[in-house]
Amino acid sequence: MKLSVLANLYGAKSLDETLSILSGLGVHTVEIGAGGYPGKAHCNPAELLADEAKYNEFVATFKKYDTTICARATHGNPVHPDAATAKMYDTDFRNAVLLAEKLGVDTVITFSGCPGDHEGAKYPNWVTCPWPEDFLAILEWQWNEVLIPYWKEAGAFAKAHGVRVAFEMHPGFCVYNPETLLRLRAAVGDVIGANFDPSHLIWQGMDPVAAIRELKGAIYHVHAKDTKVDVYNTAKNGVLDTKHYSDELNRAWVFRTVGYGNNETYWRDLVSNLRLCGYDRVLSIEHEDSIMTIDEGLRKAVSFLKGVIIEEEKPTTMSWA
Repeated sequence: MKLSVLANLYGAKSLDETLSILSGLGVHTVEIGAGGYPGKAHCNPAELLADEAKYNEFVATFKKYDTTICARATHGNPVHPDAATAKMYDTDFRNAVLLAEKLGVDTVITFSGCPGDHEGAKYPNWVTCPWPEDFLAILEWQWNEVLIPYWKEAGAFAKAHGVRVAFEMHPGFCVYNPETLLRLRAAVGDVIGANFDPSHLIWQGMDPVAAIRELKGAIYHVHAKDTKVDVYNTAKNGVLDTKHYSDELNRAWVFRTVGYGNNETYWRDLVSNLRLCGYDRVLSIEHEDSIMTIDEGLRKAVSFLKGVIIEEEKPTTMSWA
C-alpha cells in the first residue's frame, strides 16, 4: 500500500505549492479534487480537456514532484431533486471521468446521491426508518425510479471510458453502509465499488473490519480518516447529531486525524484486513479534523500511517527443517 492525500485540504494553495508540501512529507501519490464538494482548486477538468497547453502544464507539475494521481474526487449529488443542481454534479462527474481516462487514472470517487421524495421535491430526503410506511414508499421510489436508472447509465458511461466509480458510503445519501453499496452494485454492476472511509461508519456503530470483510472485492479506494465518539454526549442524545462540526465539545462525535479517534492497534487491524481482503492500493489521508490545523493534522496522519501501512511486497513464507 501507499500513502496518498486528498489534496483539496490545501485548496487555498496552488498545485505546485501543494505538491511541494506533500512531497516534502514523503507523499508522492495524491487524490485530486475534480469538482463537486471537493471543488476545482487544483484541477478544472472541463478546462484541462479543452486546453492542451493547460493540460500539459498540469501533467508537468506532477512530474516535477515525481507524484502520481491515484484517483479523482468529484463527490456530489447527481440525483438531486433540483434539476440544475443535479445537472451541475452530473457534468462534474462526467468531466472527471473523461479527464481520468486521458490521464490513465482508473478511479473516480463520488457519492451515490439522494433524490427527493417525489418528482416535484425541492430537497433530498434521506430515509432512515421503516415506519410510518410513507418512508418505505419514498425509499422504493428513490431506488427504483431514480437511483438505479441513473447509475446504470452513468456507470455504463464510466465503464466505456475505462473508469471505476468508488462510492463514499456517507449518511445523507442512499449509499451509506455496505448493505446499500452492495445493493446498488448488484443492480448496476462491478463498475461500482466502495471508497472505504471508516470515519462515516464508526459513528453509525459499525466495526470497520466487519465492513471490510463484507465488501471483499468491492473496495476500490480508501480514505484514512478517524472519528471520535463522545461517550458522554452519545449517552445523553445518541449519535444522530445536527450540531455544527465546530461545536466539538457538545457533539456526539467529531472527525479526527487518524490515531486520535482510535488507537494504533485498531488501525493496524483495519489495514491488515484490507490487505487480507485483497486491497493493496492507497490509504488516502482526508483532513477534516477541526481541532487541529491542516499542517499539524496532516503531519500527524502521515507519521501515524507510516507506522501501520503494509508495503506492497508480501512477507516470505518461512519453512523450518
